[in-house]
Amino acid sequence: MSKRDYYETLGVDKGADAKAIKSAYRKLAMQYHPDKNPGDAEAEAKFKEVGEAYAVLSDADKRAAYDRMGHAAFSQGGGGGQGPFGQGGFGGGSAADFADIFEQVFGDAFGMGRGARGAGAGRRAGPARGSDLRYDMEITLEEAFHGKDSDIRIPTTVSCERCSGDGAEPGTGVTTCETCSGAGRIRRTQGFFTMEQTCPTCGGRGQYVETPCQECDGAGRVRKMRDLRVQIPAGVEDGMRIRLAGEGEAGARGGPRGDLYIFISVLPHELFERDGPNLYCRAPVPMVTAALGGEIDAPTIEGGKVKITIPDGAQTGERMRLRHKGMSKVNTGGARGDMFVELFVETPRKLTERQREILREFCDISGDGCNPESDGFFKKVKRFWQDVRGDDEARPGV
Repeated sequence: MSKRDYYETLGVDKGADAKAIKSAYRKLAMQYHPDKNPGDAEAEAKFKEVGEAYAVLSDADKRAAYDRMGHAAFSQGGGGGQGPFGQGGFGGGSAADFADIFEQVFGDAFGMGRGARGAGAGRRAGPARGSDLRYDMEITLEEAFHGKDSDIRIPTTVSCERCSGDGAEPGTGVTTCETCSGAGRIRRTQGFFTMEQTCPTCGGRGQYVETPCQECDGAGRVRKMRDLRVQIPAGVEDGMRIRLAGEGEAGARGGPRGDLYIFISVLPHELFERDGPNLYCRAPVPMVTAALGGEIDAPTIEGGKVKITIPDGAQTGERMRLRHKGMSKVNTGGARGDMFVELFVETPRKLTERQREILREFCDISGDGCNPESDGFFKKVKRFWQDVRGDDEARPGV
């Protein structure tokens, strides 16, 4: 009896990509899986058929060979003679081969694990590491600069002191599970599948407590608030996290504790903006000071101030660099970034009539040299309009 085309078996086109092939296989494998069709020989055959098709079409080399030669590519007379499941094509495939394919796509969805097909017994659930914890901490920019020691309180689980973490009432002990003989998992066979699952009696522990601890009710762990002192290093940045090893939740069955991660959020500042180790500050400069030159005071992150010399003719947007006045750098022994003070020239408001007269007089006696930026800009505008319009003169008003 001739075999069905593999593409037809999965219900996909020959040009289907790997994602479409896998999706089609998942759907059909779930539909014909023996667990859903106990005792149905036809469903079992179809399950094997779709697994066979997927084994070829999911492998780029095997699919290319199949596209060229069809089923003959995997028969002993079809060239290589080595089928995807060993000598002689699919005919020599075992139930475990298809179980491998199914597990690759579905994982442990049906309670299957590598132990189900291995030579050894089921695996016993031993000590388990505790969960990691997260704590979100907000700090100011000043605290990020200086660093700080902070006291925090976190809800967590700790090992039960009454039972020392084994879950049994003092004076009693734990008993080996009779269902799984201490393995923690049980196996059952159906059709050509041998499947393994967690023991329902002991929950995978391999043991159970006959007399649960009165303090933790057999869990071996109890909820508790813990007080910790956290050291925030100078120079810490927004989004950084600090790991405190072994400060997370207690492990199960005597396992190690998890870790605690402190996630840092640095609050915005009303004067400074930060970019890595550097700080930026925008400072107003009176028009007269910008024109004639002078000095202004600028704040520093330490809480003090520093004098900045303003050159005559200073313009808005110019930056003054103050070396080593920025943020601390983490773990560098006191090294710091720079601070950049960006100037913006203030235009006077609410002028008196006399002040207006003085400014008009200044404007009248000022030559082109007083405003070189404006003069150069409008010359470029004039040339631009001449090029666009082809006129000999610039647009009126310029």
